[in-house]
Amino acid sequence: MKPRVLFLLHLPPPIHGSSMIGKYIKDSDIINNNVQANYINLLASESVNQTGKISFKKIKNFISTWVKVFLFLMKKKPDLCYLALTTTGAAFFRDVLLIMLLKLFRVKRVYHLHNKGVSIKQNNLIYKWLYKYTFKKANVILLSKILYEDVKDFVKESDIHICPNGIPETDKKIDRLKSKGKRIKLLFLSNLIESKGVFVLLNALAILNSRGLDFECNFIGGEGDISNEDLMSCVKSLNLERQIFYKGRKFNNDKDLFFTESDIFVFPTYYSKECFPLVLLEALKFSLPVVSTREGAISEIIEDRETGFLVEKQDAKDLADKIEILIKNEELRNKMSIKSRIKFVNNYTLLEFEKRIFKILNKIKKRNKN
Repeated sequence: MKPRVLFLLHLPPPIHGSSMIGKYIKDSDIINNNVQANYINLLASESVNQTGKISFKKIKNFISTWVKVFLFLMKKKPDLCYLALTTTGAAFFRDVLLIMLLKLFRVKRVYHLHNKGVSIKQNNLIYKWLYKYTFKKANVILLSKILYEDVKDFVKESDIHICPNGIPETDKKIDRLKSKGKRIKLLFLSNLIESKGVFVLLNALAILNSRGLDFECNFIGGEGDISNEDLMSCVKSLNLERQIFYKGRKFNNDKDLFFTESDIFVFPTYYSKECFPLVLLEALKFSLPVVSTREGAISEIIEDRETGFLVEKQDAKDLADKIEILIKNEELRNKMSIKSRIKFVNNYTLLEFEKRIFKILNKIKKRNKN
């Protein structure tokens, strides 16, 4: 008999890493053909700007979600509950209230962590007590072994399961053999959030411009704590109007076109909750060399000096230096792009992700029986 699994996950909108993974799980044939799956969306935000902010509408939505989960548990107790747990902020306290329900009905739990911050918040006594309560007798899915450090005080290694993210393959033809003399195209793709390294990148590009390098950089993503006006004002002050272009949000084929036409992907994030950015998997998928930082588990995705460069966080000069190397060295760019594509195919396809998730759910189910 197929196991009954209740999935409490994040679904778009808004579009970000956790919600896209939630969508991939919900749409997975491997999961839906092998488990009796029920899905409940936990997200209350409609845009990135609303994320982390409390509102009456969000409270109302949560009450509705809590009641929905309660009624579901009353009708049919699942063998397992998968919860996309948020580990800090208001969303964590929301999730704790759901966990209380699950514990009341004695439902086995597995948490899928797409964020971090436990090791910092545990210094607060309230958080520390709630973490002990939350993680007790629960299994935890992490995106990388590197991220175990964040939860090691509350979760035994034997209860940890590693499942790197995966994304759909592309049907686009990828050809990175560029002709000499072509203006190099850089790509930044993320919501316009300061901690994603937007201003760090602009300052690095100003350095490259002062060195006389010929390039252009497309910024793609929705407005976050940085508006279009903020971005273009900074661009103007740095005299980069000829090099920087903000294209707004792009999806599907429109977004893919920018990946295929770019030469280098740049993502200088220092976002403290960054774990395993899907956008870097997209860059590898499109065979792009990447310049990024060592935040979260990025060093597992991007191998320094193999598939790109890893730079110090918030260091515009270091970022500029590494981009310059790639701009000037076509042979190195091509070598890195080949390795990027191989890394994606071997590790980060959606099919491999679905297989890993199902294998973990099956393993936990068998463990619970024993």
